[in-house]
Amino acid sequence: MLEQELFALTDPEQLKQLIAGYGWATLITADEAAPVVSHLPVLVDEPETGSGIAVVGHLARADADAHRLGEHDAVLVVQGPHGYVSPSTYGTGPYVPTWNFIVAHLHGRPTVLGADATFDVLRRTVDHFEGTRPRPWSLDTVADYAQSIAPHTTGFRLEPTRVVGKHKLSQDKPRETVERVVAALAGDDPHRNPELADAMRKVMVARV
Repeated sequence: MLEQELFALTDPEQLKQLIAGYGWATLITADEAAPVVSHLPVLVDEPETGSGIAVVGHLARADADAHRLGEHDAVLVVQGPHGYVSPSTYGTGPYVPTWNFIVAHLHGRPTVLGADATFDVLRRTVDHFEGTRPRPWSLDTVADYAQSIAPHTTGFRLEPTRVVGKHKLSQDKPRETVERVVAALAGDDPHRNPELADAMRKVMVARV
């Protein structure tokens, strides 16, 4: 991914918020055979070194085997809000269309977890995503069944050795232009995207 200082997302707390808020990641590994790609939920974990960030996740054991998880480096991609921005929202040009987005690439070698730690990740994952519901569902409700199928999953932990975060949110545009884009995305524009508008608004405020 092209790294540009203007769009760099480096603050560990903001990266944690991205992961906690979206939690759906793409895991990519590659060896001499071919790249392997999987999609899976992840959670923020406490870092044990000075990296400032760590994640845990789980995937089907068959997928973990295909990745040869833990044997080589991987990239975990976490995608935040994103969307198309039409030049018609900018005002006087010339301008061209663009795509605004927030994303983080976490590079490193995952550590494969044992059975107990994997089940703990499963429990934490359920608790995290159920936490906003009026009546959160608990894995304990089906504890025996959950324990019986857990061996078909593999848990892992990744404390990245390199993190590339990017939030391309029209920081290269004048404030009045960004305000027009935010208003369009938050309003009734055909490409309405309130979540992206909110992210752009926060970055715009921070620029003051």
